[in-house]
Amino acid sequence: MTADLNVGRRLGAVLCVLAAGIFLSPSPEDAQPSGAVDGNQTGERPPNIVLILADDLGRGDVRAYNADSKIPTPHMDRLAADGMRFTNAHSSASVCTPTRYGLLTGRYSWRTRLKQGVLWPPAKPLIGPDRETLATVLQGAGYRTAAVGKWHLGLGWRMQSDDKINFDRPIRDGPNDHGFDRSFILPGSSDMSPYVFVEDGKAVAPPTRQVSDTLFGQAGPALPDLQPKDILPRLTREAVETIRGHARKRANSPLFLYFPLTAPHKPVAPADPYRGRTTLGAYGDFVYQVDAVVGTVVRALKEQGMFQNTLLIVTSDNGTSPNAAEDALEKGHDPNGPFRGLKATIWEGGHRIPLIATWPGHIPAGTRNHEQISLNDLMATFAALTGQTLAPSAGVDSRNILPTLLGEPTDRPDGHAIVARSGGGCLAILRDTMKLANCPGSGSSWAGSPTTGEARERGLPPVQLYNLKRDTAETNNVQGRYPEKKRQLRQLLKRYIERGRSTPGPNQSNWKGKTRWEQLGW
Repeated sequence: MTADLNVGRRLGAVLCVLAAGIFLSPSPEDAQPSGAVDGNQTGERPPNIVLILADDLGRGDVRAYNADSKIPTPHMDRLAADGMRFTNAHSSASVCTPTRYGLLTGRYSWRTRLKQGVLWPPAKPLIGPDRETLATVLQGAGYRTAAVGKWHLGLGWRMQSDDKINFDRPIRDGPNDHGFDRSFILPGSSDMSPYVFVEDGKAVAPPTRQVSDTLFGQAGPALPDLQPKDILPRLTREAVETIRGHARKRANSPLFLYFPLTAPHKPVAPADPYRGRTTLGAYGDFVYQVDAVVGTVVRALKEQGMFQNTLLIVTSDNGTSPNAAEDALEKGHDPNGPFRGLKATIWEGGHRIPLIATWPGHIPAGTRNHEQISLNDLMATFAALTGQTLAPSAGVDSRNILPTLLGEPTDRPDGHAIVARSGGGCLAILRDTMKLANCPGSGSSWAGSPTTGEARERGLPPVQLYNLKRDTAETNNVQGRYPEKKRQLRQLLKRYIERGRSTPGPNQSNWKGKTRWEQLGW
């Protein structure tokens, strides 16, 4: 799909008018593809695209997915009723950074230097200078692009010393260097210093206050008056202003807004208007605020007359964090049910996520889709949506799911699978109903029971094989019963690793050409 998208043949008259003259350069060196065409010249304008990525929002937090959820989520529920709700959507990892990398590049993060864990500021950028992103793809189709929210992919800080950032100097490498015309970001999670907003590559103000680890979660520099509860409201205001500003100044161009939230990730800090709104304490209130943020974005789109021609996707980077939701779990809330595991684990609760998509008049309302998809698939999908052919090196792990979104018959390559990574770097490969996890236990050193270390101490098998159709909770490891299935899935994973891609197209390279590393388990 990265090499041979044929929008006119596969999608029919709805989108074929977009295909004329909009292509990415075939050169992998071109980070900013050219050849944009005004959609109005064809008589059909591409939709605005708004992508809201919650931070650690569990599938079971949302009532549209879990009728027993103790948290009201009326705005997400309304979007699900008006659009499509995916029941088998996955992030490419069960922790933050690798999912964001895969989402923006259509490439698994384990192909980079990051084999386990996440980036910690002031880490160097993870996205290479010539790597295509969702933003560069959409710029090539004439979109104005904006990133507002949690970045967590590394920044090119100017350093005064090995561990001290010079906040007076602009950043060398950030969202604006990867296809975003505008950016207003928090560098990492809201529990990672520095606690400063960065607008278009420069800190909005010097973070002159030093805070202890009791306020945000990590000691470090912060903006003078910033409190944890202020972060999400500030980002929401910026997202709304981005929508309003686009309608005022650039109404003739479609908008791509990437809005990665900082919630309900810890520190669990709901703003004052949301405190006490649920029976689950601060975590429930924070999820309730996340839903309200979704409603605020929808309202802004409607106020500007943009909603009817907007593809809106609401999803999450991984499952619920056991640290953030501890009190809610003790009160009987099931944030990832009916799946085993939470954030950082290799089990389904770590990487099976909510994903709701609406586009009035195009995505069938009130539909549930059970196709196995990955957030990585958005890159090839957006390319198809805008009539573009991806360069051979772009979106190497991304499949076009646009026909699925439009409720049309799909044309899937036989045997294709998706890969998920745990916090500890364990890789699982999922194909149809079967899942092979290449580690014992949770795939994490701190989350899930047993952890990988505990599982090894107990002498559990080094791999796990589950039939997810019969064993949704992943309680019956059948690796000893089906050795041929285990061999086939491992060989497929090896092929994905060695080819540098999981989609049709010419072979590509992983970081430093590596095809073996410690966390693979073989």
